[in-house]
Amino acid sequence: MLTTLLVLLMINTTVAVITVFREPRDIAATWAWILVLILIPVLGFIIYSFAGRKLSQRRLFAYQGQDTSAMNEKIADLIQEADERGKREGFVPHFNETQASLVQAQSLVTLFQNINQTSLATKNRVKFLTSGRAFFDHLKEDLRQAEKNINLEFYTFYSDKLGHEIRDILVERARAGVEVHVIYDALGSFGTTKRFFAPLRAAGGHAAPFLKRRLTLIDFQLNFRDHRKIVVIDGKIGYVGGFNIGDQYLGRDKKFGHWRDTHLRMTGSGVYSLQAHFLLDWNASDPKRPMAVTSDCYFPPLSLALQGKSNLQIVTSGPETDDEQIKMGYIRLIQLAKKRCWIQTPYLIPDDSTFDALRIAANSGVDVRIMVPCMPDHPFVYRATQYYAAQLAKYGIKIYYYKNGFLHAKTMVVDDHLASVGSANLDFRSFKLNFEVNAFLYDSDLAHHLAHVFKQDLTVSSEQTVTSFAQQGRWLVFKQYVARLLAPIL
Repeated sequence: MLTTLLVLLMINTTVAVITVFREPRDIAATWAWILVLILIPVLGFIIYSFAGRKLSQRRLFAYQGQDTSAMNEKIADLIQEADERGKREGFVPHFNETQASLVQAQSLVTLFQNINQTSLATKNRVKFLTSGRAFFDHLKEDLRQAEKNINLEFYTFYSDKLGHEIRDILVERARAGVEVHVIYDALGSFGTTKRFFAPLRAAGGHAAPFLKRRLTLIDFQLNFRDHRKIVVIDGKIGYVGGFNIGDQYLGRDKKFGHWRDTHLRMTGSGVYSLQAHFLLDWNASDPKRPMAVTSDCYFPPLSLALQGKSNLQIVTSGPETDDEQIKMGYIRLIQLAKKRCWIQTPYLIPDDSTFDALRIAANSGVDVRIMVPCMPDHPFVYRATQYYAAQLAKYGIKIYYYKNGFLHAKTMVVDDHLASVGSANLDFRSFKLNFEVNAFLYDSDLAHHLAHVFKQDLTVSSEQTVTSFAQQGRWLVFKQYVARLLAPIL
């Protein structure tokens, strides 16, 4: 009997090693998967088949095979035309340290130009929305005013009360002749079926699950989720941030209560970049009904009435490349900090490079503060968050638990000029596995506003110290250490 068990264990271990090493991945994820496959025979392989496989070559080609040169050239021409028109008409945006922001951010701008082919978007007007009520009130009003086209992309589009309300607005605009396209993630929108979007399709609109051309068991994967939140209306108004579409984001879920998130609404040249990324996502998800990536209806001229003073870059990242663009942006932001680096994230599971960047900043005298929720939405992930929070606290980083409901915001504020708002968490999944989008902001007023919001959230948060972490129960600490071992694949 013992001999049989040893033989089976050797076979299981051998197959586990072959299974994991046959696909290239970073060493941390490699060892985490080997641990799962060895410690959980049979079941571990089932889990791996859904959550461990790399993105298929078919899906990779859907992204990598798209030619973006003409679209990028069109966007550059539109921005240049807006600059020249502004000069002719005497339009001079309010200064307010905008140049100072760009001086500090120049290396970050160059980084994104090189690894994400993302141009600096100028002349933007940005408004922050930090409650579900404010976000959805603005969104619904803008959707109702749409005249030509509406493009929405959300990780979660639930078929609940709010989901039906948003869908019905889209149906009404489609019947009025507005072109409507919706991308949703099949897993993130679990429970929302094709039937839910049937009224939209009947009205002439379109809806497609992200990169899911067939929903079969063989094709199903838990990884590589479309975590982006993009809205573009008439090519003039854009939204990006952390909110999804569902009742819980309005605080209607008793489990979470108040939902604290951060989204931004923008007009200006940054909308062109959001539009470009949506078009690429749509054409990769529904190649039988492609959208014209250089159409004037998606990229209208930038009118003076929509312009502001803020500079920003729209940055995307995903498993179709190994560049980890948003993670690189986060690290560069941390490196640029001289006075403060304040972070909000629901999931704090940094890889070694991000952990070291935070540790170096704190040891260099930077005021590093990280705010996370006081409650889990994914218990196993939350234990890993607690582990890393405790470790970072040892280096003088101030850790806060937000206690007024659930904190879902993904923000970073650096000094007086730089900030980031988007969909990417400070964790392995957002860095390596999910398709994400962030706005990196180079404007002192925007940075000061986000810092003010952070201070307000501090009033309903509790600081966690080295002492308080040391007082945690042994069983809780054990769960945290186990979660940490599997952090690269959570």
